Amino acid sequence: MAWDLFVKIVDQVPDLTRAVLHGVGEPMLVKNLPRMVRYLKDRGAYVLFNTNGTVLNERNGRALIAAGLDELRVSLDAANAKSYLKVRGKNYFERILRNVKAFRALQEREGHATPKVSAWLTGLRETIGELPAFVRVAAEVGVKEVYLQRLVFFEEGAVGMARPDQALFEQLAREETVHLREAEALAKSLGLSFSASGAASEPGESLVRKPDGNPWSLCRRPWTVMYFTANGRALPCCIAPFSQHGYENYTLGDATQEDLREIWNGPRYQAFRDALVSDQPPQACANCGLRWSL
Repeated sequence: MAWDLFVKIVDQVPDLTRAVLHGVGEPMLVKNLPRMVRYLKDRGAYVLFNTNGTVLNERNGRALIAAGLDELRVSLDAANAKSYLKVRGKNYFERILRNVKAFRALQEREGHATPKVSAWLTGLRETIGELPAFVRVAAEVGVKEVYLQRLVFFEEGAVGMARPDQALFEQLAREETVHLREAEALAKSLGLSFSASGAASEPGESLVRKPDGNPWSLCRRPWTVMYFTANGRALPCCIAPFSQHGYENYTLGDATQEDLREIWNGPRYQAFRDALVSDQPPQACANCGLRWSL
C-alpha cells in the first residue's frame, strides 16, 4: 500500500485500537512497514501481522522492535524441511528457523518483550501428525506460543494442498485428536502456550461446527472492522478472497475515491450486512466456518 493511501485511511479512524497489517502477500516486503507500524503505535493502536519469516533479519527485525510492533506471527506450516517443501513448494524451512531463532535470541539478549512471536501451523490432514514435533521446533527456536489454524481452501480450482480433502474441520479422526492432545501436553511441559484459531483454551473445538443453522449470522466483522487491500478496496474481511473468486463480488468501497464514513454507511455495506443476517448470505460468507481461518 502506498504511504499516502495508508495515512489517508488511518487518519480517518482517530480511535483505532487494533491494526492487522497482512492479507494476501508478504508484509515484510513492504518498504514502509516499520514506518507504518510506528505511525499506528503513535495513535495508540495494537499492531500485528503474519509473516512467512523468509526475509526476517537483524536489520528489519530491529526496525520493527524500534517501531513498537506488538505481535509477529510466523506461518511456518511444517515441522521439517520435507513437509515444508511439500506444503509451500519452496525450500525455505531451515532459513526461516535460522531467522526466527536469531530474532528471538536478539530479543532475549537485549530484553525486548515485543513483538510477541508466535508460530502457526495450518491444519492439514497431511501434516497434523507433525503437530507435536511442530511444538518442539517452536520451543527450539525460542518461540513461546504455538497456534493451529484451519485450512482456507476453494472447492474448485484449488492451489497446492489447499484442497477440501486436506481439511480437518468437522472431519477429525480419533488418531488426529490424539495428535492434538499430545501437542497440548508437550507444550505445557515445555512452558509454551498452545491453541487453535477460534478456541484459545480448547484447540479441538475450533475444528467442530457449532449446531447452528445459519453460522454466518454470528459474524460481527462487517459491524466492527474494516479491511482494505493494498490498492484501497474495502472488503468485509481478509477471508473473502479465499471463499469466493472475484473481488467484484465483495468489494464494498474504494478508499482512493471515497471517505471511510461514506463506505461504512454506504449502500454496499448496508446491503452486505442485511444479507449476512438473512437466510441468503453473500456467497463469500455462506461457507464461512468450513473454509475460515484466523
